[in-house]
Amino acid sequence: MSEIIVITSGKGGVGKTTTTANIGVGLAIRGNRVALIDTDTGLRNLDLLLGLENRIMYDLVDVTGGRVPYKKALVRHKKHETLYLLPTSQIKDKSAVNPEQLVDLCKEMSKDFDYIIIDCPAGIEQGFKTAIAAADCAIVVTVPEISAVRDADKIIGELGRADKENIKLIVNRIRPQMIEKGDMMDMSDINEILSIECIGQVPDDEMVVTATNKGEPVITMKDSTAGQAYKNIVGRLCGESIPFMKPQKESFFTRLKRLFGLL
Repeated sequence: MSEIIVITSGKGGVGKTTTTANIGVGLAIRGNRVALIDTDTGLRNLDLLLGLENRIMYDLVDVTGGRVPYKKALVRHKKHETLYLLPTSQIKDKSAVNPEQLVDLCKEMSKDFDYIIIDCPAGIEQGFKTAIAAADCAIVVTVPEISAVRDADKIIGELGRADKENIKLIVNRIRPQMIEKGDMMDMSDINEILSIECIGQVPDDEMVVTATNKGEPVITMKDSTAGQAYKNIVGRLCGESIPFMKPQKESFFTRLKRLFGLL
């Protein structure tokens, strides 16, 4: 039987789908059979981050509507043979799939996969309620901004009301320079507010943008600090004890280049 993980956030644009793609690839690299389910119906992007947008024939709504079996809708990754994507529809809305349908689908798929990872729509509307229904574990993604952390706190409360007890945290786009100047929340503040286990502290890294545009998750890039952070997250999910990376501050010359628009 597989472990079913939902990756969610209160605020859009914090890196939830990027996190889904990188964790999925990281688990597959370790030899696990992994299925990623995009439930952000109408606004799907997971296919783009994995470079699979041109290979989609059927989607989640086709499967839950009984038009095709799920195996026919799965898209196998080109480089990672044990990684599959079940995309959702670009033209339907969030009400096209209900919680019961997703629970039944995950039960069926759990026979064939070690991990099922669900990319959840941002917020707490119907799409959120559908996405979390089948999950054994929820990972909340946020960034070190007060509005994002407040929204994350709201999501954690909603997960608790849905009887989801295994909730973990990933903090994305951390900038040590801004934290030092008091312009960004530090981890102690975030941990005090949210009070859940943190399994990832991902530094702000321009290579994430490059990777996204190439359809290659940053976890596969050797010199990426964010990529290493995602590798560590995957290790922790697999039960390994891995210390958090020490924050790397920008050098004087890097800041100077940024000031003059050279980066």
